Amino acid sequence: MAPASEEIQHLVENPLFRGLNPADIRSVMEAGRIRKAAAGSFFFQQEDPAEHAYLLARGQVKLGQLTPEGQQVILNVIGPWTVFGLVAITPNARYPASAQAATDCQAFSWDRATLTRLIALYPKIAVNAMGIMATRVNEFQGQIRTLATERVERRLARVLLRLAREVGRKVEEGVLIDLNVSRQDLAEMSGTTLYTVSRTFSQWERQGLIDAGRERVIIRHPHGLVQIAEDIPAGEPGEAEPQG
Repeated sequence: MAPASEEIQHLVENPLFRGLNPADIRSVMEAGRIRKAAAGSFFFQQEDPAEHAYLLARGQVKLGQLTPEGQQVILNVIGPWTVFGLVAITPNARYPASAQAATDCQAFSWDRATLTRLIALYPKIAVNAMGIMATRVNEFQGQIRTLATERVERRLARVLLRLAREVGRKVEEGVLIDLNVSRQDLAEMSGTTLYTVSRTFSQWERQGLIDAGRERVIIRHPHGLVQIAEDIPAGEPGEAEPQG
């Protein structure tokens, strides 16, 4: 399926296609195939041979890893026009994480042979892909440091703010994070327990920061969460206080 013109214009800003013109981007997209995945199914599993790279067009995907005990831990949730599985550009690679459809999904897919041909035609794709992967490694390292050193409220606030950036949308009440991610998933992403997430959400609801449902959260006061995430004391919004 060829992308629509408005999608091509949107993809000009995508990190994978930085430096390519719209005609080049259209050629790259037309070289891909559409892959559909029903909610709960996997695009790939951790340690599978990395044979395809993907660009999500519809839906949401959970990226996760297995612990040594066999427990799936959610690393991130991505939304439309995010690339994943880029390790497929390297020979003999295996996926370092699983990609599970959180909702019914549709993605553009390129196999390794096609990727090799496209990279020969458009070398910037390889440079951009390596930059994206390096950024994600740094992000995951930052998550590990956060889990090891920061208190639970800061970790959970950072997770919600990251999800708001990735898949949130503005609604009248605030920023809606509407996705098939449970509180247990949020607990795993923030390195805590289901009980602590529920307790913290109840406290934040009383403070008017969020409105939490079963698989949806509305951030009613984003700046309040930023204060928690950045450990800014209440009453210090970053502006100089008036001198008396």
